[in-house]
Amino acid sequence: MNEDDGRHWRGGLYFEDFEVGAMIRHRLTRTVTQMDNMLFSNMTLNPQPLHIDAHFCATETEWGKPLMNSLFTLGLMIGISVNDTTVGTTIANLGMSDVRFPAPLFEGDTVNCTTEIAAKRASTSRPDAGIIDFIHRTYRQDGVLVAECRRQAFMRKRPAKG
Repeated sequence: MNEDDGRHWRGGLYFEDFEVGAMIRHRLTRTVTQMDNMLFSNMTLNPQPLHIDAHFCATETEWGKPLMNSLFTLGLMIGISVNDTTVGTTIANLGMSDVRFPAPLFEGDTVNCTTEIAAKRASTSRPDAGIIDFIHRTYRQDGVLVAECRRQAFMRKRPAKG
């Protein structure tokens, strides 16, 4: 991809390219693993046995097996969206809200994600930028929604030619 097709040379969309109501089905999918769960939980110093102790999960939980760390799931969901939306064009993330995990995600599940463009507005402080509200959703292989959040990103506008 190059700037001749309207995208940033890295592939991201500019503020002007996003249309409220548009739905993007992301091409990348990912099977989550025990290693993902262990590494992420250990890197974030999270000793929750729901994520790292199979025996505990088998004997003391309703799930019977480890749940994926929800913050890993959140990060993966947003990460999967980047290639199709914001790579090279995000100035900064402004925040996330309405984060939900309505169903469990387990080691061995495969996820797919969508992004809905919920809102957009030009920046009042920077004429070269705007704010996009994304609603990211992640589904298991069986179609069940396992994660959702609303994210505001500060996005570059298309540079003036000249």
